[in-house]
This record gives sequence, structure tokens and C-alpha cells, in this order.
Amino acid sequence: MKFTRRDTLILAASAAMASYYGLGTAQAQEGTTKDVAKLAAVAVPDHALGSDAAPVTVIEYASPTCPHCAAFHNNVYPQVKSEYIDTGKAKFIVRPFVRNVLDAVVFMLAEAAGPENYHSVIETYFKTQDQWGTAEKPRDAILAIAKQIGFTDASFDAALTNTELFNKMETMREQAMTEFNLEGTPTFYINGKQFTGDKSIEDLRAAIDPLVPANFVATQPAPAAETGAPAAAAAPAADAAPAATPAPAAETPKPAQ
Repeated sequence: MKFTRRDTLILAASAAMASYYGLGTAQAQEGTTKDVAKLAAVAVPDHALGSDAAPVTVIEYASPTCPHCAAFHNNVYPQVKSEYIDTGKAKFIVRPFVRNVLDAVVFMLAEAAGPENYHSVIETYFKTQDQWGTAEKPRDAILAIAKQIGFTDASFDAALTNTELFNKMETMREQAMTEFNLEGTPTFYINGKQFTGDKSIEDLRAAIDPLVPANFVATQPAPAAETGAPAAAAAPAADAAPAATPAPAAETPKPAQ
């Protein structure tokens, strides 16, 4: 996917508004409950972490360029993983909410890296958001990081030609806003109950703990491919599956209102 001057201008504007973006103004949907079956019916298959038998399912809609999402993943998520995912209490799902072309690129790279490295790619880009999110040449900055985790120029370009995935992520964005009433990023659905914006570990404990049976015995989930391994463990470039044609620049996702 080649970034056009129009893309760059849109991204620059998004970066300038980063401190304001990502939170709905009213957050009218906070605490409402969505149909769990409908939440499960999405265009891009989920990459879940944790036990399938967990009593709690946490779904996060995230944008790699969202500063609130980065703050959550860098500061709160490690505690969520140790307290809930690793103990079998919760299954955790990160879903794409593409506000702009950079969000799409990060998730396309994560998919291309394969299930074993999906989460580590996303975590890498959250940790390095300040390096590429406001870069003068964002494509070059994203590529430089991608090369550190196993991509080459060829596999990077191949990953970004997956137009089918690109279109499905756009479908998921529209679905999240129209069917699930998503108001901003990050948005969490905890057993269907919606929570929007910055959440501390205390906020999440308050939402998750009442859903865990009193007689629940904490266990370690079965070894899974997506263990949130360090970025250096990302898949070799050859794992990036090429697709047909590049996504047209005109298809740049628009930020959610």
C-alpha cells in the first residue's frame, strides 16, 4: 500500500488531534449490554488469548494510532494478562478499529505475521507509537520497525496488498459503530457489557471480578500460539501472504465521529 500525499495529510491531522481523539464526547453507551452472539459475528476472525473455557470474554476494539489504546496496552494490559488471561479467568480479544490508513497497515502486518505473532506485532507498534505515529514519513517509520520483527521490503509490501482483509476491516469498523454503538477507542465489551475510553486495572477488576464464579479454580491456559511473545519472535518475512492488488488510496478509512 503506497501512502499518497492525501493520506499523509489525513494522518498528520489525526496525529495533531490525538490527545482529543479516541473518546466519545457523551459516552452514552457506557454500561449498556450488547448481544453476545452478534458481537461474535465479525468479518475478520478473532485471535483470542486465554482459555476457551474462561467465564469472561473481553473484546477490545483498538486503533494503533490511538494514544489511549497505547496507554492501555503499555500500562494496564500486562496486569490484565497476568491476573485474568494467564489464570484462565478471561479470554481476551483485540479487534481492529481502523481510523486511518496507519491503523489498517499495523493490523495487516499483524495478520501477515501469522497467528503465532499477531499479538506481539500489535504490542510492538503500541510500544513504538511515538516513533511512527507522528513521523514525517510514516511508511518508512513503520517499515523500519517491521524489519526489526522479521519483515523484508518484499514481505512488507505483500502484506499491504491484502485488499480482502482491508475491506473486511472497513466492514468491521462500520459494524462496530452502527450495530455495537462504538463511540471511541478503546472500547471494551466484557461479556457483552460496553466500556469506553481509558480504563485502569481497578476499573477492569470491578467489571470482571463479579463475573468470575466464586468457586472458580485458577488455571494456566493451554499453551497457545498467541502468547504475546517479544517482538523479536515475529514470523519470518516469508510468512506474509501476498494477495491480489494494492488497496486504492481512495479507500483510506475515515476517523469515527
